[in-house]
Amino acid sequence: MIFSAFERMVAMRYLRARRQEGFISVIAGFSLLGIGLGVATLIIVMSVMNGFRTELLGRVLGLYSHLEVQSLLGPMPENDAVTQRLLAVPGVTAVMPTVEGQALITQDGTASAAYVHGITPEDFRRRPIVSTHLVEGAAEAFGAATGATGDEANLGDGIAIGSRMAKRLNLHVGDQLRLVSPRFNQTAFGSIPRARTYPVAAIFDVGMYDVDNSLIFMPLAAAQTFFGVANGYTSIEVFVQDPTHIDPYLAAATRAAGQEYRVYDWRQRSAAFVSAIDVERNVMFLILSLIILVAAFNVISSMIMLVKDKGRDIAILRTMGASRGMVLRIFFLTGASIGVVGTVFGMVLGVLFTKNIEAIRQFLQAIIGRDLFNAEIYFFTQIPAKLDWMEVTQVGVMALFLSFAATVYPSWRAARLDPVEALRYE
Repeated sequence: MIFSAFERMVAMRYLRARRQEGFISVIAGFSLLGIGLGVATLIIVMSVMNGFRTELLGRVLGLYSHLEVQSLLGPMPENDAVTQRLLAVPGVTAVMPTVEGQALITQDGTASAAYVHGITPEDFRRRPIVSTHLVEGAAEAFGAATGATGDEANLGDGIAIGSRMAKRLNLHVGDQLRLVSPRFNQTAFGSIPRARTYPVAAIFDVGMYDVDNSLIFMPLAAAQTFFGVANGYTSIEVFVQDPTHIDPYLAAATRAAGQEYRVYDWRQRSAAFVSAIDVERNVMFLILSLIILVAAFNVISSMIMLVKDKGRDIAILRTMGASRGMVLRIFFLTGASIGVVGTVFGMVLGVLFTKNIEAIRQFLQAIIGRDLFNAEIYFFTQIPAKLDWMEVTQVGVMALFLSFAATVYPSWRAARLDPVEALRYE
């Protein structure tokens, strides 16, 4: 073994302070507690941020396509050959033609922007993040003929809007929503905006503010008419089995689509969103790591004071035949023990807290009588937390490294102590 039985015995005796050494023991105890709380805090915060990232990405990946195919020549005509080639790509689970575009909502004298997403009623029901999160209406009503009069008859034009848009415009299922297209109709009196009124068939709530406030799902046939893309699409959406490892699918879909088409993945569409989450996560890791660093400085302080207090003992050990290496190992083991115990304590505390974070939140809310995690603000009914055991291991290794590094200098000072000088005034 690296440490002999004698070295372990002396190191443990130094950790058990006597009455006159109580102050040093208190500092060592606070160092241990600081390392433990730093490790636990880092594990808890990183787990919660992992949970948020997983939940948010899950909603983004469930709402938007994993891959998007667009023509380099503008709106693409209906082409079943491209769709069949994309479906033949290994790992592709669904291919959905879409018509997308921006529109202007004119309701009760007010105007606001909206993003229209045209898909078939079957594809709408195949998106569980939308079809299973309806607060009003039913998924079967999307695209159903509603008996509208005039040029809107028999379109099957029932649309789905977000809950925040419905609340903002005071709309309910069965109400009419007027949309103005950016395209114009040419008439004898000049160009006039293309406008239509659509009945609200369903209201969804996916828990993302921008989506619930500005996104409109419209039946594909109605969207083709509204945007003037007759018998064509603006893009083709592709869904795959494992969107977190999208690169192989991206390469295969690009080859399958052909040179006339360009394929985007979800990372490009949500680049700003994903980057913001990753930057915030990295910054939080760096900031919270400073807690462990501060605790490591406390270890240095306590070890230097211990070496100063044990100068006479070190001199006696040296005169009895102890080598400098033995003295160094004794004090290194003393300081490292603080780091090891503190790290293990912090890891256990952090894992247990993360596993029971929702129960702890409910308990604290019952005590103080306030909501600590408002679902209207955070869009989640529970605090999402996901333990990454590789990350927990990395935090533990980092804490041990800082703790061990903090004991090197005091241990080296103890080994360099001159026995003659230490005993001169004893």
